[in-house]
Amino acid sequence: MAKFLLKSDIDEVCQRLAVPAQAFAGKTVLLTGGRGFLGRYFVEIFARLNESVLEQPVTLVALDNLITSGQEGATIPEIENMRFLNHDVTQPFEWVGSLDYVIHAAGIASPYYYRAYPLETLEVAITGTRRMLELAEANSARFVFFSSSEIYGDPDPKHVPMAESYRGNVSCQGPRACYDESKRVGETLCYIYNTTHGTKTNTIRPFNVFGPGMQETDYRVLPNFASRIKGGEPLNVYGSGNQTRTFCYITDAMVGFLLVLLRGVSGEAYNIGNPKPEISMVNLVKKIEVLSSKSVEYNIVEYPDSYPADEPNRRAPDIRKARLQLSFNPQVDLDQGLKRFFDWANTVYTGEQ
Repeated sequence: MAKFLLKSDIDEVCQRLAVPAQAFAGKTVLLTGGRGFLGRYFVEIFARLNESVLEQPVTLVALDNLITSGQEGATIPEIENMRFLNHDVTQPFEWVGSLDYVIHAAGIASPYYYRAYPLETLEVAITGTRRMLELAEANSARFVFFSSSEIYGDPDPKHVPMAESYRGNVSCQGPRACYDESKRVGETLCYIYNTTHGTKTNTIRPFNVFGPGMQETDYRVLPNFASRIKGGEPLNVYGSGNQTRTFCYITDAMVGFLLVLLRGVSGEAYNIGNPKPEISMVNLVKKIEVLSSKSVEYNIVEYPDSYPADEPNRRAPDIRKARLQLSFNPQVDLDQGLKRFFDWANTVYTGEQ
């Protein structure tokens, strides 16, 4: 197990999925974004399923062009029944052999990085998604697309928490549009392939997933806070600090993602996240202070040029659909998840930017 993930977290996911995961036995899975934050969890989970759960191993083929993988992703593990290919999914990809599942998790999800790579962000979510859909269609494979809660934009308060039926409030011209709008187009591609070609597609909309393995230079809120706490620096809270989020610990998220792949109703989109608590960034700082039992200073600051403003004021999922159709039930509350994450970050992060 790489130092960047917790063995106990991987074990927990595999234990919770021991029964439904039997469907993977003897099958072949293609994973894009295989060295990203989520991709590394998929790799380790499939490896552990092979070791301790499945009677026949699953074969995993992981693709990544390593554009934002960082130090954590650049180290390619040698794992039995797994093959890594350095490949840009926006380019043609030839496949020979059987293929049962395609997990399209490639993408540039950190606002810092999609601000730096706007065209690449568009391409992987649009061209990359179409290429992977073509591959799934040709092999009669189940296809899962990783969209984002950002497709809801800045929601009307009447639609918070957001259900999958909410159409969103998104600007096509703005600092986040390259991410938001490309994910919406990716979802449209899934819809078209499902309705016109009969491809078995599902869309996942993750809500603020966090946990061990997030790069210190990811620049999203929790790795940012963890890095500055370890460095003895005050936390920077962007904007007003009143914007709210709900956070989903990685073990719950990975269980939800794999349940979508295994049980999702063809053609449907699913919110995967933890619906509570919806917490402001200022109150998140105060919660971290209580959990760490030490004083945590913070400053309310303007958005830096490297980080896109125009972020949603609220973000919270309605997960009734995933509960009913997938039996998805988050089990790790925010306090427990934050403790696991910060204990890990204090060991792994260098405190340097």
